[in-house]
Amino acid sequence: MVTRDDLESFLIRMDLDFNEVDDGMYIVHTPNDGPPVVVHHSPPLLLVRLKVMDLPESSDLQELYRTLLVWNATDVVHGAYGIEEGDLVLTDTLELGTLDFPELQASLESMQMAASSHIETIKSLAAAGQEG
Repeated sequence: MVTRDDLESFLIRMDLDFNEVDDGMYIVHTPNDGPPVVVHHSPPLLLVRLKVMDLPESSDLQELYRTLLVWNATDVVHGAYGIEEGDLVLTDTLELGTLDFPELQASLESMQMAASSHIETIKSLAAAGQEG
């Protein structure tokens, strides 16, 4: 099982800037000034969460939600889009018992790539939902 020390060594090996903000909870600052990723070592799982944006409160976001579901099925390799307390997030859950360095690296890179490649469409659909 991957320990907190193992997790920290993985993050160091990826040359990522991170800090522990609570017991087993890390804020990982990504290259290229992307949004920070929360990585929570919570045995038996590792929870990974990236906030994409605040969702507009009163909007018709049907097209945005449809697009996110399609991306979850076709374009997001690790994790999935979801909504948490009014935020659009990308989340992934990994088992610490079988987690290795390549799997964690793939998860973080996949989430960062999805967020960066989808953000303009997401913003556009969210704005269109506010107009409708």
